[in-house]
This record gives sequence, structure tokens and C-alpha cells, in this order.
Amino acid sequence: MNEKEYMEPNEGFTQTVVVKTGNFKTLYISGQIGEGADLEAQTITTFQNLEKQLKNCNATFKDVVKMNTYIVNFNSEIDLPVFRKVRKEFLGTENYPASTLVGVESLGRKEWLIEIEAIAVVE
Repeated sequence: MNEKEYMEPNEGFTQTVVVKTGNFKTLYISGQIGEGADLEAQTITTFQNLEKQLKNCNATFKDVVKMNTYIVNFNSEIDLPVFRKVRKEFLGTENYPASTLVGVESLGRKEWLIEIEAIAVVE
């Protein structure tokens, strides 16, 4: 039987849902956003917000098995190097999670440039 825990519930969503199955917990982390004037600043704070959600569940980026990233008006020549640089600072250089990066027209608010959601598995 699965047991669910809702971490930081908000109006209409929960920041992280933890599903416990046997000795494992799977963390479903809602899309996190960041603050700042440009993509690099927002990407840094987005990863910091992801890290906070992971720490709240006694997990780290090493436990992340899947990430979905959404970048507004994505330009691969300009935005991909910025994203990869910041991701490397938080995730290192090997054993990356399965990942999807999608360019989108807009996110939930006009000032948001990036949103990242993640799934992590902890033993």
C-alpha cells in the first residue's frame, strides 16, 4: 500500500508529493521557478528552490531520476549554454537524470523565464 505526504500545499497544488512504497520514497516536485532579471539568475534560483524541496525530504540532486525544464522563447544557441552551466554547478558532470527541455511561449506569469519539475527516488 502506498502512503502519500503533501509537502507545502498551496492553493491548487502541492510543492512536493512524497509517495512511500516499502523502503522507497518517490518525490514528485512541482515546477519550481526563480527570480532575477535574466535567464541565468532565474535558473540559479530555480535550482536553489529545487534543492530546498529535495532537502525538505532528506534528498539531494543525486536522487533525481527525471527533470522537465521549460524555458520561455528558447534559443538553443544562447539559452542552452546558460542552462547547462548552471545545471553543472548543481548536478555535477556525470550521472544526469533523464531530462526533457522544452521551449515554450510563456509560463504561469509573464516574468518567469524558466520552470523545472523533478522526480526523485530515495531509499
